[in-house]
Amino acid sequence: MQHFEQELALLRQRLMVMASHAESVVTRAVEAVVRRDDSLARQVRDDDSILDTLELELDEAAVRLLSQAPLATDLRLVTVVMKITQNLERVGDEATKIARRARDLNGEPPLKTLIDVPKLATLAVANLRSALDAFSAGDAPAARALIARDKEIDALNREIHAALEETMRQDPENIRRCLHWMVVSKSLERIADHAKNIAEDVVYLSEARDIRHSNRRSPEETQPPHR
Repeated sequence: MQHFEQELALLRQRLMVMASHAESVVTRAVEAVVRRDDSLARQVRDDDSILDTLELELDEAAVRLLSQAPLATDLRLVTVVMKITQNLERVGDEATKIARRARDLNGEPPLKTLIDVPKLATLAVANLRSALDAFSAGDAPAARALIARDKEIDALNREIHAALEETMRQDPENIRRCLHWMVVSKSLERIADHAKNIAEDVVYLSEARDIRHSNRRSPEETQPPHR
């Protein structure tokens, strides 16, 4: 039992290492776009293999622990770690996409259309950090609050795409650059989706309740208003 607890603690520790790396590659990918930094973009693409390796290591460790889990809570924790690991690896894939587009955009003149990609990036990274903090603290209410905030990110992504579509209509010479920015914006929105997935896993871990296909409202929100 003591050995299992030690292995479980190590699994959580390794997951947080992977989480820190995932957050870092997203931040650097966005910086590569905003600062038009080819070197930083290449670094992000090269570092993606670190997340791939961590995913394999964590999955292997989790599979070993699955057969040893003495309690249902332990079983939920190990399965949630595996799901979070997968989401973090996909976050790294989206960061790599952004880095590729950064290199493409850096070969073109800056786009004059006003699009708030930095704000979208800030919101996406903040949600990812909040989701991981909620997991670390076992904080289901914080996870639920994050899920509700995801709609703001979806709306901002739609605004950015609408602005870029209008720019393409007005000047077809901007099509290539606008398409690159659309991919960047969509990747950030997907990173936020992965943060939401992690938040839903936190709720499942804390409450043994799967809310992925529910209306995602807290029990308090489902109560009728006071009259």
